[in-house]
Amino acid sequence: MWRNIASNFLTIAVLILMAAAGVVAWGQRQYAGPGPLAEAICFKVERGANFRGVAGSLAERGAIASQYIFRVGADYEEKAESLKAGSFLIRPKASMREIVDAITASGQSTCGTEVNYRIGVAASDVIVRELDPATDAYVEVVKFDPAAGEAPAGYVSRTEDPDVRYRVTLAEGVTSWQVVEALKRAEFLSGEPGEVPAEGHLSPDSYEVVRGAERGALLEEMGRRQEAVLAELWPGRDEGLPYATPEEALIMASIVEKETGAPEERPVVASVFLNRLRDGMKLQTDPTVIYGLTKGQGVLGRGLRQSELRGRTAWNTYVIDGLPPTPIANPGRDSILAALHPETTDYLYFVADGSGGHVFAETLAEHNDNVAKWRALEAGQQQDGDGN
Repeated sequence: MWRNIASNFLTIAVLILMAAAGVVAWGQRQYAGPGPLAEAICFKVERGANFRGVAGSLAERGAIASQYIFRVGADYEEKAESLKAGSFLIRPKASMREIVDAITASGQSTCGTEVNYRIGVAASDVIVRELDPATDAYVEVVKFDPAAGEAPAGYVSRTEDPDVRYRVTLAEGVTSWQVVEALKRAEFLSGEPGEVPAEGHLSPDSYEVVRGAERGALLEEMGRRQEAVLAELWPGRDEGLPYATPEEALIMASIVEKETGAPEERPVVASVFLNRLRDGMKLQTDPTVIYGLTKGQGVLGRGLRQSELRGRTAWNTYVIDGLPPTPIANPGRDSILAALHPETTDYLYFVADGSGGHVFAETLAEHNDNVAKWRALEAGQQQDGDGN
């Protein structure tokens, strides 16, 4: 009798264990499998929120099928205590595990409102964008020039949200003075920027910052990134280049940056100036003359005069031999690459072609023909403009 009871007990215990294992397996599938969300949502986790409340909000919005499995899964993975405040993009059919990862990982918002302060060569602007979860694309909602006056009401109201993300983006070819002056107008930054960094030593890039970040610290990060780019690219430079130091390559890169906005032309433009150095010619590049006049403190805003082309400054490459003493702007990675890996050409001259690019020539006679064509094109465009 006792043997039968023991046998029955073992049988029941095995069945219970099997059932429990089945429930666990089912729960794991529910936790890791596709969720019920039909369309992407931007889900906000408030500061001070707890996992129970977040699970309830996700269930209300149709993102999870079971609050209990969601909480148990997060507890099992030891992530329930790692909840981060912010706005997070939850994609259609996201599993509970993916949602837990999204709201417990870095704490960096992946949707909501983003402020991008773009510092350009001719002007700067602030763009406020909001992510449309349905299209996974940003929509511009506010745009203004911070140098023009007070920020618009739309900017002020949106930036009251503590979850707003901030970004500062430097355009290629901007000068260090322009960067410092622009950062002074960034109301979401704090502290004094300090001295203007050495020309050429700030990396044109996009920088994520938080409200209240120090201007000086941001400039230091820009400098570290440019230093890292140079340290990475300099050792792999082509053989036979005339640069004695990475600084000289940076100077050439800055000239290339200012001479062409067409990415595919950069290695060719670099070859022109390197060929001129090889042949003992003066570089004769207008952007260096302009830098000698402005010292990078804004744009000239007009054409160069003949007297300025002949005037002696440390940067006027119509007068001096070789490279100028410093970079004339902050070059981007592609221009640095072009200076270190130029095309192999015999070009010594180039002139604008009217379409944003340039026409290159090996001889002065060929170049003069190209210049005549460009001037005729300019004249025709001027007549068309006058006719309108």
